[in-house]
Amino acid sequence: MRIIKPPFPYEKAPEEKLLFLAGSIDMGKAQDWQSWVGYQLLKEDLLILNPRRDGWDSSWEQSIDHPEFKAQVDWELKGLEEADFRLFHFEPQSQSPITLMELGLFGPKKGSIVHCPKDFWRKGNVDVVCQRYGIPQADSLEAALDQIRAWM
Repeated sequence: MRIIKPPFPYEKAPEEKLLFLAGSIDMGKAQDWQSWVGYQLLKEDLLILNPRRDGWDSSWEQSIDHPEFKAQVDWELKGLEEADFRLFHFEPQSQSPITLMELGLFGPKKGSIVHCPKDFWRKGNVDVVCQRYGIPQADSLEAALDQIRAWM
């Protein structure tokens, strides 16, 4: 298992499966659930893309004209496009606007799974989107990882 974070480039080996961890970050305010997922998958033959950037600078202008910001968004979109599996996780105390957008763009792709706890502020919207587009949902992060292992 390998974990890559932005801004570092990655190349998937032919035998590797790629998992993108899409979910609550909120500019570092959300719980670091991504590290927990990485630890749980240590023994799997996976390349994990974790968009939680160690050197994130919240002063960066969120503009296409800001090179570091644009590079971050491009890295994430490339990862979501190329992923064999996508885990969408919504933290209850987070609003996760980017994750909601990513779910709309990439959730319907094969290999996506969603964990959205009942206390997430837009759970109803997430549930309707998942039902409409046939996106599987898991009752816990553990169950989502079990599904990913089954797909592997």
